[in-house]
Amino acid sequence: MSETIDDDLYQRTLALLEPGDIELVGAIVHTDLSGREDLEMQEMTVAINEIIADHAGKGDAWIYAGNDDTDFSSNQFQGLSVDDDEFVWECQQLVRDGTFDLVFYYEATADHDAIVADLEALDNVEKVTPVP
Repeated sequence: MSETIDDDLYQRTLALLEPGDIELVGAIVHTDLSGREDLEMQEMTVAINEIIADHAGKGDAWIYAGNDDTDFSSNQFQGLSVDDDEFVWECQQLVRDGTFDLVFYYEATADHDAIVADLEALDNVEKVTPVP
């Protein structure tokens, strides 16, 4: 993967974290999954949901695909807490240089270092770029 593409993705992810109602941090999960390995990428998204929910301290989370919401785009998902549908994380699933890059962002109150460490330990992960 070229540094230009990686830097561009990092800058775009950083822009998503701009100040809003809540302070956010994120992680770019660079995988070795080809753009044709949708099922494996979806399974990885489920595993990442569990990791982030565990370290965010909001209990279990379910994955909302936004199919009924015109503000959502294709390959954009949210993790919402089971108890009260509170925001836990959001992600975009992108194909870059033929492989999936998963961009996740979540509240800065989550244990960012623990999330990054657990993401790095997943199968099919080439590297994780913490943001910021």
